[in-house]
Formats: sequence, structure tokens, C-alpha cells
Amino acid sequence: MRRFRFVPDTFDLPFMSWRRVAFVSSLALITLSIILLVVRGLNYGIDFRGGILIEVKTPEVAQVASMRDSLSTLGLGEVTLQEFGAPDDILIRVERQDGGEKAQLEAVSLVKSRLEEDFGTGLDYRRTEFVGPKVGGELIAAGIKAVVSALLAMMAYIWFRFEWQFSLGAVAALLHDVILTIGMFAITGLEFNLATVAAILLIVGYSLNDTVVVYDRVRENLRKYKKLPIGDLLDRSINDTLSRTLMTSITTLLALLALYILGGAVIADFSLAMIWGVLVGTYSSIFIAAPSLILLNLRPSGPQKGSGSIDLETSV
Repeated sequence: MRRFRFVPDTFDLPFMSWRRVAFVSSLALITLSIILLVVRGLNYGIDFRGGILIEVKTPEVAQVASMRDSLSTLGLGEVTLQEFGAPDDILIRVERQDGGEKAQLEAVSLVKSRLEEDFGTGLDYRRTEFVGPKVGGELIAAGIKAVVSALLAMMAYIWFRFEWQFSLGAVAALLHDVILTIGMFAITGLEFNLATVAAILLIVGYSLNDTVVVYDRVRENLRKYKKLPIGDLLDRSINDTLSRTLMTSITTLLALLALYILGGAVIADFSLAMIWGVLVGTYSSIFIAAPSLILLNLRPSGPQKGSGSIDLETSV
């Protein structure tokens, strides 16, 4: 039985002939992202700015959407709600108020009064905490450390599995994806919070997976076609794995679109970041990671590291 391929075997696109356009376009987008980060900055969420945390236990399953609509009319700025473990346990985050401790206490009083007015008096307020900007700064630092640590760990993995040129090419693609994702938040003004940091880490992992698939085929072809020009070899490798790359990206995007449409406001920004990251990651594995090997002067030179190549496309 002939296996299904999303892209026909005869499909042969000259990706390397477009690499200069791709590099210039990516450089322009990276420059724009950095400029906007410096000029406009990010719209940090409560996780980073600080604010008020209120944990509430309701007598029955909480009506999160109704509670969110009710509290959003109080004029306290950003208010987010999410289930905290059990369906009757809700964590409320309220934007930090101007006016010191007195303003924070007044905001808590307003929230409790509105909840009791609209949802009854059987609510159990389990804790109330005030998160200062210092804690937010610590979370920003922790988020940066997490992203940098992930990049370094993946660089070491690629270096060990392939050659140094592959490692630098992969890191260039990952940095490209991270900067453009953060730049997207600077351009759109979407809230940047801990969920966004989680999305960036997931994007790094997804992009690396795409890149490794292409690199594995490049390494295999380096052994098979030792006299083939490197540009032609990279084109062949990308076209060989294009079916798998596109099918993975499309199925992932379909799931993320469903999450974005049906998941509600709580995870909308996370879903949008992931959708953008999958698109950028797919692009970078083809137009950044692979062409970087030409700039890094990769050449066929006998057996490569990790010679036990695994064909990651056999399932397509």
C-alpha cells in the first residue's frame, strides 16, 4: 500500500535560492521587534506588574465567566479569574491599584462586596495576598533565565548529536523565533505574563523538533551525496522532509485554532502566541536553520557525528 505524502515525491522547490530574501526579511523583522521592545515595551500582566490575589471557594461549581463579567465593571483595571484546582475553587487576580496599601484594601473590599451581592454570602475567602512589583521583577528574571537555559541546553544537545555548524544554525533559528514572538507581543500590545513565557518555551521545543528533522536528513544526505553542492544538498533535504514538516505544522495549528476559538479569554493570548510560534518555527527551520549551514561553511567530510541516523519521516 502506497503511503500518503502531503507533498508529492516529485516536488522540488529551490529553497536556497530564496535564502537571501529570507535573511533580509527576518533581519528586518528582528530589528523592528527590538526597536518596539525598546520604545513601547511589553504590556506586562499581573504576574509581572504585581497586584492582588484572592482565592475564593464557592458552595457549588463556580460560574467563572459570570464572575469575570461582574468584576470587570468595578473599574479596577485588569481582573482575571481561573479555576485553582477544584471547580469550586477560584483564583482572582486584580491589577495593582495606585494609592498604596489603602487602595489595595479598598479594592479587595469592592471585590468581596460585588461577589456577595451577585453570588450570595456562602463564599469562603481562603486567602488574600498583595504581590508587589519586586516580586514581579523576580518573576521576569526567572522567565529570562528559563528561556536562556532552554536555549543553552538545546545548543549543547545539537552540538553533541550533530556538528558545531548545526548547533549554531539551530540556535540562530531559535533566537529568531523567540525574538519575533516577543516582538509580536510588543506590536499587538497583548498581555505578556507567565503563560506567555510557557508558550515561548513550548515554541522553542517545537521549533527545535522541526529543525532536527531537517538536520537529520541533511546529515544523512551528506554521507550519500559527497560531491553534491551544499546548496543542492540542502534543497534536497528540505524537500525530502517537507511533507512531514507541513503535516505536523497544519495539524498543530488546527488544534491551536480550536483552543483559541473555544478556550475563552483566559488562554486566548497563550493560544495566539503558540499559533504565531508554530508559523515562525516552521519558517525558521526551512529558511534560517538550513541556510545557516552554508554561511557556516558546512561541507561533506566523511562520517559525521552520531552516524546512527534515524529517519524521522517514515511515519508520513
